[in-house]
Amino acid sequence: MSLGTKWIYHVKKLSTANIPAALIENGQNRVIDASLTLIRERAKLKGELLRALGGVKASASLLGVPLGHNSSFLQGPAFAPPRIREAIWCGSTNSSTEEGKELNDPRVLTDVGDVPIQEIRDCGVDDNRLMNVISESVKLVMEEEPLRPLVLGGDHSISFPVVRAVSEKLGGPLDILHLDAHPDIYHAYEGNMYSHASSFARIMEGGYVRRLLQVGIRSITSEGREQGKRFGVEQYEMRTFSKDRHILENLKLGEGAKGVYVSVDVDCLDPAFAPGVSHLEPGGLSFRDVLNILHNLQADVVAADVVEFNPQRDTVDGMTAMVAAKLVRELTAKISK
Repeated sequence: MSLGTKWIYHVKKLSTANIPAALIENGQNRVIDASLTLIRERAKLKGELLRALGGVKASASLLGVPLGHNSSFLQGPAFAPPRIREAIWCGSTNSSTEEGKELNDPRVLTDVGDVPIQEIRDCGVDDNRLMNVISESVKLVMEEEPLRPLVLGGDHSISFPVVRAVSEKLGGPLDILHLDAHPDIYHAYEGNMYSHASSFARIMEGGYVRRLLQVGIRSITSEGREQGKRFGVEQYEMRTFSKDRHILENLKLGEGAKGVYVSVDVDCLDPAFAPGVSHLEPGGLSFRDVLNILHNLQADVVAADVVEFNPQRDTVDGMTAMVAAKLVRELTAKISK
């Protein structure tokens, strides 16, 4: 049992003892308020800076959500955000994206820090409230024009509160391009409604999406296919990728929607390119396949996430961290303008 889990267990025991529930709830509220204040003020500072500089319509803004407890296998993705940031700025490559945008220009990329997930959970806050905190954090970023959230996971359960926030803030459904080995659309995997394997079921049930395209799928059960049909999901499996390549490398999304959201699970890639993931699933996309899909995407990308990088399974030289960082860099180029 981890230290954080022990504290959560301790708080739950207190709540069943002769400790007033209001005392615990008031303490939890203070921690949540402090957490949101930190995100709010950092976003406000970055937004003010960019508005003062002028000449920018949209700037990608990193927001870390280091959550791993909704993973069905390993919880290492909770450690990913700082590793991705380290890889982005490690100096082994320059700061230019392939399309020529400079990451060290704040008009292209800013950073508002991490939602303090473990600190909040240590206070016994349940997942319902935790998901609300994540959503509120995303909305705080979006309130500061021209910031657009580029979220660093964390396991894939974070996509639900992030997509919910973006859709609610923009006032309507989005189109989503979801790159993944798995459809993550179980109704409730192992009884967990917030499982990383159930995030897109929650998204579709909420009506936050007009069109969902899932690309790279190669580990799917009968329930995954049935749920896909139920929600009208466009599922592109790897077994037909050679046939579908032309479609996927010429996507035009967002017409009639409030914008396009891109969710990249690092395990969409073949493990040869990204071994540092919890679920190794051979037969995936090459890194250039993913970049071709992203570079050629015709869309107004209003937000994105990169999830499921597990530093605890990465190579000694941090190869998957660099892969995740490269994905963030190229998504930054897609968002900023």
